Amino acid sequence: MDGPSVGTNRLRSLLADWEASSAPAYRALADRLRLLTIDGRVTVGARLPAERELSAGLGVSRTTVAAAYAAMRAEGYLESRRGSGSVTRIPGRVSTAPQEVEGLIDMTRASMPAPPGLMGATSRALANLPQHLGDSGYEPVGLPGLRAAIAERYAARGLPTSADQILVTTGAQSAIALVARTLLRRGDRAIAESPSYPHAFDALRLAGARVLPVAVTTDGGWDEDAFAGTARRSAPVLAYLLPDHHNPTGRTMPADQRERFVALADEFGVTLVVDETTAELSIEGPPGTPVAAFSSRAESVVTIGSLAKSVWGGLRIGWIRADPALVRRFVAERSVVDLGTAIIEQLTALEILQDMPAVLEHRSVRLRAGRDTMAALLADRLPEWDVPQVDGGLSFWVHLGRPVSSQLAMAARSHGVAIAAGPRFGLDGAFERYLRVPFTADALTLERAADGLAAAWHSLDVEPTRRAEPLLSELV
Repeated sequence: MDGPSVGTNRLRSLLADWEASSAPAYRALADRLRLLTIDGRVTVGARLPAERELSAGLGVSRTTVAAAYAAMRAEGYLESRRGSGSVTRIPGRVSTAPQEVEGLIDMTRASMPAPPGLMGATSRALANLPQHLGDSGYEPVGLPGLRAAIAERYAARGLPTSADQILVTTGAQSAIALVARTLLRRGDRAIAESPSYPHAFDALRLAGARVLPVAVTTDGGWDEDAFAGTARRSAPVLAYLLPDHHNPTGRTMPADQRERFVALADEFGVTLVVDETTAELSIEGPPGTPVAAFSSRAESVVTIGSLAKSVWGGLRIGWIRADPALVRRFVAERSVVDLGTAIIEQLTALEILQDMPAVLEHRSVRLRAGRDTMAALLADRLPEWDVPQVDGGLSFWVHLGRPVSSQLAMAARSHGVAIAAGPRFGLDGAFERYLRVPFTADALTLERAADGLAAAWHSLDVEPTRRAEPLLSELV
């Protein structure tokens, strides 16, 4: 089934700075449309605007758009049907999962392999499974023992929490989508950091929200004045924040600023949705105090957590911490699409939580080595890039100095590296001067990735001079 149409205005915003490429106009446009599809910013099966409509919207000739669409069709990224228009596709067996392409280093995901203790935790979970087999297996709220264990971890970080404040979900993304679907109505406004976790943008938009960006930078952190001004002018329902080892900038919000954000949210009636999926991935020092600890109103802060980043992405366990009355609302809404989280995964999570200090120490050692290795590699291979210092998290938010992130991401695939362009983490095509570079792989893989990125970067300087229109020979 084909997906929805992509409007010309929306596509124009996603194509921001596409003309910066030195390639011929039609080739630059085709490459950017292809990257938008690979990145998921334009969904597979989406219907693109008609050639005449897009040419008018971009201010280029119809010949350029026609040639770009023809190039995409030839490469398998576009299928044109009489009466249905042009629909995006992924060719052959190649999918948006880069690891399926032989030899391609996947830098699109900032994640780590499973820690050593996970197999043991899974074995112990299997041994405990028989005592649950007499029940129905449906757990819309979560196993009591797991909810209590999650609550205890919050208490240890300075945020007293009871089990009835916890709802176990199938990963953090499921939690974000559930919160958005419950709290938002079509046309509501929601604040989100920019740049930020792209699937959070997707969840907010899917719930019908108009997403309002507030800047986060590697040097200045969160723009507090912009947050206050946006909240005052637009009356948003909620604000999505990732205050610990922010994805992608790596920044951590100071305690005094957390307190001020809570006060601002209370002043303007905004529910803070705080994503803590990277909170415990510290390299230097302990994790910060949860934002909810600064609030006197339990209903004003909803906290989302997960084991995907700290333990393993294949362990689909996330959770929501909220006021008990709000948890009940989430449970009622959840039943529309999800009847609970797998019991065996909950049992595994319960086992691994008992050993979390050792797991987090193992993660910290690995991340420190990866961070220092990648920083040294980039300084050697690409000294012109501005690589910020980070004290935790999974990646660098690198300033390239030129608005060529999408070009670089396309070129990198030719040099064996799949990486998400900077605009993947922004709204409406922003951040062409930035690239998120994960440092979660082993040293050898990081070295190969750095070599591939360097080769791709230098290849941008030797592309042919841009022509305004394609030659006839290039259209054939």
